[in-house]
Amino acid sequence: MPSTEIPSHFATCPRGLEALLAAEVERLGAGAVAVTSGGVSFQADLRTVYRVNLESRIATRVLRRLDTKPYRNEKDIYELARSQRWGQWFKVSQSIRVDTTAVRSPLKSIDFATLRIKDAICDRFRDDTGSRPNVDTRAPDVRILAYLTQDSATLYLDTSGEPLYKRGYRTQSVEAPLKENLAAGIIALTGWRPEEALLDPMCGGGTLVAEAAMIGLNIAPGLGRSFGFERTADFDSGLWASVREAAMQARTLDRKLSIHGSDLHYREVEYAKENLRSAGLSDTVQIKQASATDLRPPTAEGVLVTNPPYGERIGEKDDLAALYPKLGDWMKQHFAGWRCYYFTGDPELPKGIRLKASRRTPLFNGAIECRLFEYRIIAGSNRREKT
Repeated sequence: MPSTEIPSHFATCPRGLEALLAAEVERLGAGAVAVTSGGVSFQADLRTVYRVNLESRIATRVLRRLDTKPYRNEKDIYELARSQRWGQWFKVSQSIRVDTTAVRSPLKSIDFATLRIKDAICDRFRDDTGSRPNVDTRAPDVRILAYLTQDSATLYLDTSGEPLYKRGYRTQSVEAPLKENLAAGIIALTGWRPEEALLDPMCGGGTLVAEAAMIGLNIAPGLGRSFGFERTADFDSGLWASVREAAMQARTLDRKLSIHGSDLHYREVEYAKENLRSAGLSDTVQIKQASATDLRPPTAEGVLVTNPPYGERIGEKDDLAALYPKLGDWMKQHFAGWRCYYFTGDPELPKGIRLKASRRTPLFNGAIECRLFEYRIIAGSNRREKT
């Protein structure tokens, strides 16, 4: 098939992880991969779309591009939506949801533009079939997305359904948990390898250690869930079965991993254990209740990675001011030979921890700008002297 006939797609991801996602979709078979802010565009056949949804650890959604046109007002957007042959993608008996994202759009109301797209879809179905689909904003069969720039409108069909960070294993949630795809991206940025030890001393609900274990055992993150493409008219059940079976066969469940998590609070430890049980990883990850600074490294070298408590999760700023220096001293005294990574939106952490970061990677946790700080602990060095 000529490359110009291969459908165009766009995969979204947490900002800061676009390069990782580009490498991932290319490895999974995508072509013409291009990085933009918040995601990557690429060309993919059905097999590749199924694989990206099933196997991508970084993507949030995989969207099939339907059409792009210039626009000046809501009428132009309505005409663009009405011109689509929606019946080739889904049945009139299926429920829909429409979402619109805009960047520098001149329209006064994005909600009204969304309503006009819904009207156009329903009007087209009424013309073609005499009936119209129902709208379901909570659990729709099909999701349509519109992206508006200053002068162009693009329509997408969502092939993912629920966001891909919803792996299906997290039954218990702590306050402000990391999304699973952001956690997987953080693990990838540390450069951790399955033969290395990994420790999260403030693991909360266990998302970082669970994602690391799935990486180490080569478990496709989507094996425990369903996808939007299963409800589209071009769904190929035989092809999907072969893609899923290949992912099942690729797992390395007998691999021995050294992954450890702990938390000061009993509730978080129990939540982490329950989430790991749900993921089938109880025998892979070791979890215990302990204060971070009471822990000692399980091996001479490894990776420490954590999302330390901050803001309302710990309360007063005085507590933070006391915590961070203790963490710095603890790493310096006990973790020589380790690579240590702290993901935080608190700008005071690098000041309080009193170690010189070897790398600072900007990442976004939703709309919150954060940093992943890397500390390579070498005995007798890296200490920033007090002035």
